[in-house]
Amino acid sequence: MPDLPPAPLTAAELAWTCDPAELPFESTAELSDPDGIVGQARAVEALEFAIGMPRAGFNVFALGPEGIGKRSAIRRFFGEAARSAPPPQDWSYVNNFEEPRKPRALALPAGRGAGFQNDMARFVDDLRASLRSAFESDEYRTRQQAAEEEFKEQREAALAAIEERAEKKSLALLRTPVGFAFTPVRNGKPLAPDEFQTLPENERVEFEKALEELQAELQESLERAPIWMQQAREKIRDLNRQTATLVAGRLLEALFARYRDMEAVCEYLNQVRKDIADNVEMVIVAAAKTDSPVEDLADGNPLLRRYRVNLLVRNDAGASAPVIYEDDPSYDRMFGRVDYRAEMGALVTDLQLIRAGALHRANGGFLLLEARKVLMAPLVWEGLKRALVSGAVRIESAAQALGLLSTVTLEPEPIPLSVKIALTGDRMIYYLLSAYDPEFSRLFKVAADFSERFDRDPEAVLLYARLLAAIIRREQLRPLDRDATARTLQQAARMAEDAGKLSGDMQRIADLLQEANFQAERDQSANIQAVHITRAIEAATRRVDRIRERLHEETLHGTLLLSTAGEAVGQINGLSVLSLGGFSFGRPGRITARVRLGGGELVDIEREVQLGGPLHSKGVLILSGYLSSRYAPESPHSLRATIVFEQSYGGIDGDSASSAELYALLSAISRVPLKQSLAVTGSVNQQGEIQAIGGVNEKIEGFFDLCQARGLDGSQGVLIPASNVRHLMLHERVRRAAAEKLFHIYPVRTIDEGLALLTGRLAGERGADGKFPFDSVNRLVAARLLELAEKARAG
Repeated sequence: MPDLPPAPLTAAELAWTCDPAELPFESTAELSDPDGIVGQARAVEALEFAIGMPRAGFNVFALGPEGIGKRSAIRRFFGEAARSAPPPQDWSYVNNFEEPRKPRALALPAGRGAGFQNDMARFVDDLRASLRSAFESDEYRTRQQAAEEEFKEQREAALAAIEERAEKKSLALLRTPVGFAFTPVRNGKPLAPDEFQTLPENERVEFEKALEELQAELQESLERAPIWMQQAREKIRDLNRQTATLVAGRLLEALFARYRDMEAVCEYLNQVRKDIADNVEMVIVAAAKTDSPVEDLADGNPLLRRYRVNLLVRNDAGASAPVIYEDDPSYDRMFGRVDYRAEMGALVTDLQLIRAGALHRANGGFLLLEARKVLMAPLVWEGLKRALVSGAVRIESAAQALGLLSTVTLEPEPIPLSVKIALTGDRMIYYLLSAYDPEFSRLFKVAADFSERFDRDPEAVLLYARLLAAIIRREQLRPLDRDATARTLQQAARMAEDAGKLSGDMQRIADLLQEANFQAERDQSANIQAVHITRAIEAATRRVDRIRERLHEETLHGTLLLSTAGEAVGQINGLSVLSLGGFSFGRPGRITARVRLGGGELVDIEREVQLGGPLHSKGVLILSGYLSSRYAPESPHSLRATIVFEQSYGGIDGDSASSAELYALLSAISRVPLKQSLAVTGSVNQQGEIQAIGGVNEKIEGFFDLCQARGLDGSQGVLIPASNVRHLMLHERVRRAAAEKLFHIYPVRTIDEGLALLTGRLAGERGADGKFPFDSVNRLVAARLLELAEKARAG
């Protein structure tokens, strides 16, 4: 049976319209928020599994386009899971007295970290005050003076013994500003040098001998003096150590009692006590410093820096597990950092300047990141994988991670990591990471695939209306009345590009509602009405359609050649879609084909000049297969054909124009003219079947607007694939023209059906004799190909 031309679609088939009367409410103010995530059953199942799975590596990657609520859904699920999870530990950094460059990480139960930090700060303050009091006490000064007097007594006793021996030998020990000296004595008076020279020789020799002996004894005594002094100092040091240890011990006893249930804290307190005893001189000097608010504020006092605690992560005992969203995942913000301060022209640091990163704050809970930002930040992706594989987060600068830093800095002890991570990103990022990063699939084993649209049924319509009500409440907008809700639902179906679906792009829906609310505010309307939704849609389009309008004007003025009436051989109106800045519109264009005698070549001019993409080239090559199988299955055809998009000056891709190219080619071969009042979209396979394409609504409306501007006469229309009928959500102006039979939409299944519409004659099917019916288009095509073949053979 021959393919008869299909009947045009009725106006009701051109779009789904929501009947406001079927909505069981007057406005969205009556509706409650939806109970769960709307239309994302697959993704919800994946999130529940990822959150409930305690094993390592079961982190989740939420894939899907922007605006469909991935982050909101993840935050909701993470928040629910966090409320039932216990709060994680507090983490602090304390001084490592054995290796000060490597501060120790100290874990405390949730809510205890702040108390421990404050207790250690008070301990330092009390230690300073108590040490000053202890070292200024009478008891300490008495014991210190006793040690000093003992040294003096030893020294004086040694000198007195020497003086006594000198006196027996008629010598006197003199104390001078430059030291000690011996001089001869006669009759109780020291001899002057000239008097000494007048003495007899034997007396001078005896004096000199005695002088040498006493000087040797004096030298021996003076050499023992530093030893006595050192002994005195050691006694004073022991006294200081005993005093400081006693003072610190009394203060630490209270801390030991308070934290006796925390072994790690008690161990640290023991180290503090030992450090005070080992470094008593430093502690005394630091404690003796005058209190200075500026100094204390800057932690300039070494005693403050040495024993204070840096509370890195603080959690409340009664709180839930943390849910962290890091919108700027730079290396420092993710993994923490060590800050520096300027002192005397140099940069210095200490454990008080260690800062937490997002992984520290989310440790024991949940972390949400955007994959694109993580991948764009230098070193962050590799650092994140390293932290997940090692189960620990290490604080180091990016230069350290690259091995480029040789400056002495801190190396804080890594902190054990237990966190559930969710990455969000589009599908291309997920598939690229899965293909090219072998560690990705081991660390992010769960894919939560969010759909950008979901099925439309009566239950989904009401659920979507509740979702609109939730958005309105969240954004503090006016409620939608019943008509406005119906109009918004229709726009959601239009955005889904499917009359049987509703769009999941809630960001665009929210933007639409906000703009409609602005329109309602200008009208001083209590509710958002359908007219406000329509105005918002039209205003948003108006702001971005300058290029569409310019192309439309150029076509009307004849600059861009396009016929909407009459007939022409080898010429047809094709339809394409342009997308600029998120705005898509249909652009009709002329496609022409020319044939002559040749060697069977089908030349795609767009491909020859490298303007055609691979999909477009594929569509053209399919035409060659169709011609051979349909018209010359057993012999080569002998034509040379050229096909081109006229006045196309940019790249072209996609195969949605392949059916239009085939119609133009068949017209050129058969010399049968095609109606220029019709435009065509749809791809074709080698069997001649018309296949679905995208952007069908924009393509139809692009040609309709041109025809309407030139005047509708009832002959204009568009041929679309029959499989695209379910995708139709055409504007009301198109539906109105179709209802008045001024414009027609034809659903086409095969090339033969399209030929019948475009030529006004049947395409024709091969009969039992293997020939097409007389005067059919296919008969003329076959005859022309045979004619060219005979000329080639005769040639």
